[in-house]
Amino acid sequence: MGFYPDSIPAKSARATPAGRVRAATAALALAAAFPAGAAALPAFTGGVSPLPAAAKARMTPSVWRPGCPVPLERLRRVVITYRTFGGRARRGIVVVNADIARRTLGAFRRLYADGVPLRRVVPIEAYGGEDFRSIEADNTSAFNCRAATGSSRWSQHAYGRAIDVNPIENPYVSGGRTSHPASVPYLDRARVRPGMAVEGGPLVRAFDAAGLQWGGRWAGTKDYQHFSTGG
Repeated sequence: MGFYPDSIPAKSARATPAGRVRAATAALALAAAFPAGAAALPAFTGGVSPLPAAAKARMTPSVWRPGCPVPLERLRRVVITYRTFGGRARRGIVVVNADIARRTLGAFRRLYADGVPLRRVVPIEAYGGEDFRSIEADNTSAFNCRAATGSSRWSQHAYGRAIDVNPIENPYVSGGRTSHPASVPYLDRARVRPGMAVEGGPLVRAFDAAGLQWGGRWAGTKDYQHFSTGG
């Protein structure tokens, strides 16, 4: 299929002058990451399918259990092709609600076409359903039956309607701080580097086009990695 193997511990906002500057900076960062003359990558391939029995078994009970707000039958396995930070192609899998599965596939197709690198993309059961461990591995993931950060209510991840992308490069920031030391350099959002989500940049544009809201636009606390149908 032209994929390298997975690696495991592996609509649109109105343009403003500031947004155009950030977009241009993001384009320069991508050019530095993928210089002209780099080896051509295979075409994007991907698809959407119901969860196979083996995946359901792996998810239970660390990621899904009775009492979660969506049944396993409502979830879909979205297989994608993504670019690594090393400029190679790999296969990734995200698990999302059926109602955003096709949009999710389209967003990742656009990221691949636009050269946005991802560190790794594996379902969160690879980390025992532990969000902290998945973030430390800089893993892009979606469904996880858990409460919202700092709350007792269900997260949008528990409904399969949220995706966290490159969480080290795009940290959750509260009070100007992050819980992950590797994310500290990325508290500076003005210096755009590969894999970062910035206003007007290709990562944010891809999910804007898919109709998902970006946590980097929240007032106060920022969740730069977070794209969801709402909250």
